[in-house]
Amino acid sequence: MHVLTSVNWTIPPGQILYCSVHYRTLHMPKAGFKSITVSENVYKKFFDVYEKSRKELELKGITSFSGYLTSMMEEMMIKYEAFAKHAPFIQKIAIDQNRVILKDNKCNRIVEVLLKDQELQCLLDEKSDCVHVGFVYSLPELYSIINSKAIKVPRRVQ
Repeated sequence: MHVLTSVNWTIPPGQILYCSVHYRTLHMPKAGFKSITVSENVYKKFFDVYEKSRKELELKGITSFSGYLTSMMEEMMIKYEAFAKHAPFIQKIAIDQNRVILKDNKCNRIVEVLLKDQELQCLLDEKSDCVHVGFVYSLPELYSIINSKAIKVPRRVQ
């Protein structure tokens, strides 16, 4: 922080404006880039993952924390776009500790996907690898349940 000192505490208005503008432009992002603000907790979580994965990320051409965040956001946008394209066919109605209730708009049915024998199973299709189970695996809130219950995640989903 810059400290302005003056004997009589009178500083011409132009100097204050200059110092204020200089301070703000000193920390602006490079041309073609934008700046975002996140909480320290979010920053720390992402930075910890970046530090742990640094060698693998460098093999993918990601050599900075900024590059890592950019790649994460691009990946999430791709997933969101794919999810948004198919989401109108299936909707999440509710989720609890042992089941997820969905609405399949294609067949106009309510579908239950249960945690059974440490695996997600669809009661409608009586399978563990149908589109409904796949949709449930795409729900971010499911992963706190998966982690707490030690559910097997199929290798192709990971």
